[in-house]
Amino acid sequence: MKLPEEFLNKMRALLGESEYVEFIDSYKLPRYYGFRVNTLKCSVEDFKKITPFKIEKVEWTKDGFYYDEGISPGKHPFYHAGLYYIQEPSAMLPGAVLGARPGEKVLDLCAAPGGKTVQIAADLKGEGLLVSNDISSDRVKALVKNIELCGIKNAVVTNDTPEKLATVFKGYFDRILVDAPCSGEGMFRKDEDAAKSWMNYKCEKCSNMQRDILESVDEMLKNGGTIVYSTCTFSPEEDEKMIVEFMEKHPYYIIEEIPKVGGIDSGRPEWGDGSEEIRKMARLWPHKLKGEGHFVAKLRKVKDSIEGDVLIDTSWTENKPAELVTFEEQNLNINLTGYFSIKGKNLYNLPCEIPKLNGIKVAKFGWYIGEIDHGKLDPSHSMAIALRRDNFKRSIDFDSLSREIISYLKGETLMIEGEKGITAICVDGFVTGLAKQTGDMLKNQYPKGWRKMS
Repeated sequence: MKLPEEFLNKMRALLGESEYVEFIDSYKLPRYYGFRVNTLKCSVEDFKKITPFKIEKVEWTKDGFYYDEGISPGKHPFYHAGLYYIQEPSAMLPGAVLGARPGEKVLDLCAAPGGKTVQIAADLKGEGLLVSNDISSDRVKALVKNIELCGIKNAVVTNDTPEKLATVFKGYFDRILVDAPCSGEGMFRKDEDAAKSWMNYKCEKCSNMQRDILESVDEMLKNGGTIVYSTCTFSPEEDEKMIVEFMEKHPYYIIEEIPKVGGIDSGRPEWGDGSEEIRKMARLWPHKLKGEGHFVAKLRKVKDSIEGDVLIDTSWTENKPAELVTFEEQNLNINLTGYFSIKGKNLYNLPCEIPKLNGIKVAKFGWYIGEIDHGKLDPSHSMAIALRRDNFKRSIDFDSLSREIISYLKGETLMIEGEKGITAICVDGFVTGLAKQTGDMLKNQYPKGWRKMS
């Protein structure tokens, strides 16, 4: 791998000759591959019983695993059922450190493509509110898809700047994850293009963005709330020094300890202000553990002041549309609860009230239930995949190796007889989507843009 000469000189000066040699030697080794079990759909214990892959635990998560190169878990039907999210192992640490709890209000500020959002949602267990934001309109599309694939019911997806979000979420969030845009030095082994583009995204440019982002984060965090700040770079200017600078300007934060397991190293005091508190931060080095480069800091806000008020969006109501009631009676064994809102013809659901989002670009308003048209509810794939098999009156289950499940994922009609009506199509007991049973065939309703082509 060809690494930028300026980067090499920088790392030699930072690490010293002995550690620098170990660091550079790590680039001769293959990268590590991983995924996290989506516990919204399947427990880790149950997944271990059915997994077709050889896996090894990632020590800094409760649900992360390594898998061998060449396995291609993204092509397995379990992926299409949302049972796991493919993620680089080091990138699993920030979400684990955040420690979201059911019922909390959480912001994933730089969220696309969605790995950390899925991790946070699993910890929230469908309770509270998760706002997932990304400033890129292209990347936010992948974020929405991954949220739907993983069956997340309590997420609102926004596509706006941190400054704009701070105008409506002042003092609102219990926890905020900032996986900040950075120079990406820690991803060089995983992605050679990151090394090639490094000269265009060096730390000076990124530091200015990070500084502005943290100012908005402070405005949106409750007193007593938690920030987890992470980057995938080795640059002290974007890591230890950035946190030191932020805390000097906002002295009402304290650094919290991140457990050092599985080869995780401490933050380096000499790269900050010399304080031993910096050792509570975490650095993940490719020559010290099974993963790529990452930096993580956890801060708690201890400011004693009046928090900001937010305006609640009263268009959300606990009154359920008649079309949904009819759909439930005909097709489900459960009754959906929470707050409902109709945007145009589209019906959305959330477990709690949310602030008014006036002026904010919204890419996903919540759990998309379906379209209401001519007095009927046409259920969405997002609704279906978030439910369990036993939630449906009609379902059919296929083995993960069966011809039928592959045909279904390709969008093909299945010539199978059954009771007429909406039917959940499952793989080894897990819902992958819907079909309409006509009596002698299952008309495929798997989304066209999601279909498995090979």
